[in-house]
Amino acid sequence: MHDFALVTGASSGIGLAISGELARRGYPLLMVSNEEAKLAEAAASLQAEYHVKTIALYMDLAQKDSAHKLFNYSETNNLKIGIVVNNAGIYFFKDVTNTPPERIETVINLHILTPALLCRLFAQQMISEGRRGYILNIASIAARMMMLGIALYSSTKSFLRCFSRSMRLETFDHGVSITTISPGAAATGLYNMSPRYVKLGVRFGYIITPERLASLAVKKMFQRKAEYIPDGFINRLFILLVAAIPEALVRRIKKKMDTPH
Repeated sequence: MHDFALVTGASSGIGLAISGELARRGYPLLMVSNEEAKLAEAAASLQAEYHVKTIALYMDLAQKDSAHKLFNYSETNNLKIGIVVNNAGIYFFKDVTNTPPERIETVINLHILTPALLCRLFAQQMISEGRRGYILNIASIAARMMMLGIALYSSTKSFLRCFSRSMRLETFDHGVSITTISPGAAATGLYNMSPRYVKLGVRFGYIITPERLASLAVKKMFQRKAEYIPDGFINRLFILLVAAIPEALVRRIKKKMDTPH
């Protein structure tokens, strides 16, 4: 009998696909999201399809106390968590100076505070109980680059990547493996891309489907890999191309974009 797998942002996209991949492998699920109706429907569907127990927990993980509430929920309900997937995220394209302060707090809490605390709380529990465990943190190739309009997204994902790689050194020999996945664009609703563009991207290999990403991510997690970049050649090439653009040119492009027509 497997321990529970905790998946955040589990109501759609990558989180739902990872939930499905774990359910297919026989893992009971604690699925967490702030989309209550979609989450309940997704949990019921996976339970019916794979005959595993699923629990849908509606929670806003951008609140400062959400990690402690989630950990306490698992404790109160005697759920043995053997896998933690930190996937919940938010993406928008806007200058920091035009972003409301409360929106900045939301991004920082969701991408930094909550996943860091969940890693700490559940890893410490696994280690103290002598259990083997896995943590899968979904970062982004944006963590390795500076781009217009996504300073908050890329910098917070950079924290998650660096934090994951460093904490892994602390927990690995105690039986808890932390794996970081750094995908490029995925065919989800996160980026608000047109369906036609998504279809073309998937066809030519620079956009990955949630199902393929989930299959690769879970496989690498169970292999206890440190980090994995899906479709690595394309994404690594993109990182190099972005890094090669002179900053002066980027500023000139931004100035042109900001100029009223």
